[in-house]
Amino acid sequence: MASFSRNKKKYDVFVSFRGEDTRDNFTSHLYSAPSRQNIQTFIDDQLNRGDEISESLVNAINASAISVIIFTEDYASSRWCLDELAEILECKKEYAQIVLPVFYRVDPSDVRNQTGSFGDSFSKLEERFEQNSEKLHTWRKGLREAAGLSGFHYRSIRPESELVNEVVNHILKRLMEEVFRPRDNKSQLVGVESRVEEIESLLSVESKDVYALGIWGIGGIGKTTIARATFEKISRYFEGSCFLVNVRGESQRTGGLACLRQKLLSNLLKDENAIPGIDLNFRRLNRMKVLIVFYHVTCFSQLESIIGSLDWLMPVSRIIITTRNKQVLRNWGVRKIYEMEALEYHHALELFSRHAFKQNHPEVGYEELSSKPMKYAQGVPLALKVFGCFLYEREKEVWESAINKLQRILHPSILEVLKISYDGLDNKEKNIFLDVACFFQGEDVNLLMKFLNASGFYPEIGKSVLVDKSLIVISNNNKITMHDLLQELGRDIVSKESNDPGNCSRLWHHEDIYEVLTYNT
Repeated sequence: MASFSRNKKKYDVFVSFRGEDTRDNFTSHLYSAPSRQNIQTFIDDQLNRGDEISESLVNAINASAISVIIFTEDYASSRWCLDELAEILECKKEYAQIVLPVFYRVDPSDVRNQTGSFGDSFSKLEERFEQNSEKLHTWRKGLREAAGLSGFHYRSIRPESELVNEVVNHILKRLMEEVFRPRDNKSQLVGVESRVEEIESLLSVESKDVYALGIWGIGGIGKTTIARATFEKISRYFEGSCFLVNVRGESQRTGGLACLRQKLLSNLLKDENAIPGIDLNFRRLNRMKVLIVFYHVTCFSQLESIIGSLDWLMPVSRIIITTRNKQVLRNWGVRKIYEMEALEYHHALELFSRHAFKQNHPEVGYEELSSKPMKYAQGVPLALKVFGCFLYEREKEVWESAINKLQRILHPSILEVLKISYDGLDNKEKNIFLDVACFFQGEDVNLLMKFLNASGFYPEIGKSVLVDKSLIVISNNNKITMHDLLQELGRDIVSKESNDPGNCSRLWHHEDIYEVLTYNT
């Protein structure tokens, strides 16, 4: 079966309906409910003025992962609806598009056989197109096929809101199962899926208590990767969600904790003007099911300043905290702690191979050489990734030299494994790496480029090298980031230049800056 990629689909859901029947009630609810879950839904009143409706609708159908067809009494009186239906079923045939029929106050058998009041509507259309037997055959065939699909039948004996919830939950489930799950993709994360399932089990999403879960482990072990994967998988089941990145780094900035509070409130309420400290906003949150992830928390006071306690959260809300410090979790009363363990050998070798060879296994002749980095990387994903990128397309002599360098260190740490990649950079690339580590973490990449250009560098090539070696990342919003362990490595390199901060090439800590400016001038 063909599988969709979320990145290739503009819409998650296309809704086909007869506008006059349900636009202002059921269909409007079915549109707004998924939108609140961040599901991109298309209905035809989104068309810009001047668009050719038939072409726009065809494009929208083809750009959607799921099509929902709302069969109503007058659906078959519209040639536009029946043409949409034909296009939807063509996408189902060609691209395995998911098709979900909703029989709204009509019987599926009437749709299948064009009988009853539904058949009366179709008869009116037949009269208009009696000369076009091919078109009529296509429409009848489409109605028979769609009526035979598994869907939902609404008979007016229960609230419409229940049906809307059922349909939306089913859409979420199908999106998760068929659309968002990566398949046969070389960039797919290694050893993640089973861990995410364990996290889900610990979170007990169906429980009506407020749960806080800690993800604890050493730097580079993959805490953030697991937290992010879990967040992306389950956030749609919550009314509000927020992933707060780099709590440690942001909290060290002037006003950083206040900014994190503002971001948390704005994301959860989907309101950029939400003001922390206003009781009304917290009362609003008290009525919402929310999911919050705090990434890289280093002390209890950070959580206390940003969120306070769990008391104001609605039951069934969930909190995930990633940290290297288990005591932080204990101090905040976190009862469930998931300990991140190193990757198993076969997963570690696969991850390393993806970066060293761009495939899932070592190249012929490199099997024994590839087993040696496993010992020093200790199953830590960051070390495997960075070391693999460093060795990509290198001669065996370079592999042996790098491994020998680690063998000469009695007990090499993860930082020393990472430093092998740093040592392989030229001087300009090293300077860019150190500048990012000391000054530009989380900043706009254009700011870095202006700084480097003003310093006489030609930074484009150097930046690209660092990206290719997995030493820095340029995010979708053009921010430059690096793993906190790599930032720690860079700052450690600068600190070791001299015991006197004034003789170091870079200063970033405010106390060192104050001391140098006060006593060394």
